[in-house]
Amino acid sequence: MTESNSENRTRLNRRQVLLLPATAGIGATLALSGKGYDSTKTAAHQAPGNCSTPRSAVAKTQYGKVRGFVDGGVLTFKGIPYGQDTSGENRWLPAKPPKPWDGEYPALIYGANCPQRLHDYTAIEQSFLQDWDDGYMSEDMLKLNVWTPSLAGKRPVMVYFHGGGFFFGSAYELPSQEGAQLARYHDVVSVTVNHRLNVLGFFDVSEIGGPAYADSVNVGMTDLVASLQWVRENIANFGGDPDTVMIYGQSGGGSKVTCLMGMPSAAGLFHRASVQSGGGGNFPSAEQSRELAKQVMKALELSPTDLASLQKMEWSKLIAAGNAAIAKINPPTQGALGPGGPPSAVPRVGFSPTVDGRIVTLRSFHDVAPEISKQVPMLIGNVSEEGNRMSSRPTEEEWHATLARAWGESKATALIAAMKKAHPEKSIRLLSYGANGLTARNNVQRMVKLKYEQKAAPVYQYYFTWPSPMLEDAGAWHTAELAFCFDNTKRCEQGTGNTPEARALAKKMATAWTNFARTGNPSQPGLTWTPSDPIRCQTMVFDNHCRMVDDPEGELRRILLS
Repeated sequence: MTESNSENRTRLNRRQVLLLPATAGIGATLALSGKGYDSTKTAAHQAPGNCSTPRSAVAKTQYGKVRGFVDGGVLTFKGIPYGQDTSGENRWLPAKPPKPWDGEYPALIYGANCPQRLHDYTAIEQSFLQDWDDGYMSEDMLKLNVWTPSLAGKRPVMVYFHGGGFFFGSAYELPSQEGAQLARYHDVVSVTVNHRLNVLGFFDVSEIGGPAYADSVNVGMTDLVASLQWVRENIANFGGDPDTVMIYGQSGGGSKVTCLMGMPSAAGLFHRASVQSGGGGNFPSAEQSRELAKQVMKALELSPTDLASLQKMEWSKLIAAGNAAIAKINPPTQGALGPGGPPSAVPRVGFSPTVDGRIVTLRSFHDVAPEISKQVPMLIGNVSEEGNRMSSRPTEEEWHATLARAWGESKATALIAAMKKAHPEKSIRLLSYGANGLTARNNVQRMVKLKYEQKAAPVYQYYFTWPSPMLEDAGAWHTAELAFCFDNTKRCEQGTGNTPEARALAKKMATAWTNFARTGNPSQPGLTWTPSDPIRCQTMVFDNHCRMVDDPEGELRRILLS
């Protein structure tokens, strides 16, 4: 990476971006020091059998042939182009289809990540548990990855969108997102996607560059539509069924899913949807994003129409100017940021989708459940310790002070007392992480209600409470369920221990997710999962004992609504 390492750092962690889609970009201004962990440790081989590169590992796309490899019986294709390089003159324009190629494209390694500041976890323990991979960066990042048991057949297709808000992350940021096990043991085709983020994906240059850039503020989302169009046109050549496509995402990826569910250009490209620890973003208006663009140009000391300079500028300078403008425009926050504090009723400006009236026409699952996706079954849920930040070790007094700043003195007192009574087995530290999970539970119930009231496709909800056996007071942290719904407890053994209990739970969760992809119903023999309604809030609790529960933590979450 050639950009200055002192500038090339993210300023927020995964916990803080849980609700950032609803508070567009506020985390981007946080002043945390950066730490980049690992590099491109992306080729762990966890199944019996050999890794080989047979001539048979070649698939056709509409742009040319791609050469992959076989790993433990799974055909693997990494870094397949679904769009052209987005740098230079292509910045902020809709993705252009790949240029056809001769011969065989070597789809052997993951593609580059969208340029971003490297992630920051404020505790070594947290980086260990999640085993983050920062990877490498380039504006030539419109690539996707495919895992399949066979190039023949007609299997469900599971397309996963990564988290990190709308400003960082990648398709391989976490080892839990690797799709080989789903293909190997659950007979599906797994797909993960990289796309434009931050100022490169969500910056309104329509008044700077003219009509050709009318959709510039949402190209990060139209990239995802382009990836789904690629799936529609090509996945049959990888053994997938283009008429049985599930989209799912965690954290910011969940908000990408709910946004796509309201986008006219995405209608019909997917048939199931799962929203995990995120979703329902309160996106800014076109007017707000245009004002942000003006402030960025002032910060860069450029004339109002100097598009050429923007397209030549180093991306790190663009991000820095964007963060400065975001801080200037947004009012100060009150109390805790992210999932620990009350949601804002007023959209905050930042690098996220914008309600422009054309590409994004509404605040999907924030204001309304979109009519165009009413027939798409949904699976919505979260984890119990969403607020896990292993560097945080508050006393009860310190925790009370934090809650009081966000929710007020009386509500903080009531919440702590109720949580201690409900969970005497948990430490103050673990309870403090769980307070963030209650905000997420309320977000889940809000989205479930919106979907239920359409009286069309069913909505299922889950609550993941399995406590990691690794270290102490880790609980079920933000992203913890991914190792299980991808059946990757061995790949993620730094977080799961790959214990017999972990493997048993992963089999159940991955079966539920793949059954949902296949039929729209996540039930399995011995574990019936009933749809949810806003009265009973029927919820599948995933733990060592999986079971249906009506509104788990209902009394606690309602304290925050009182």
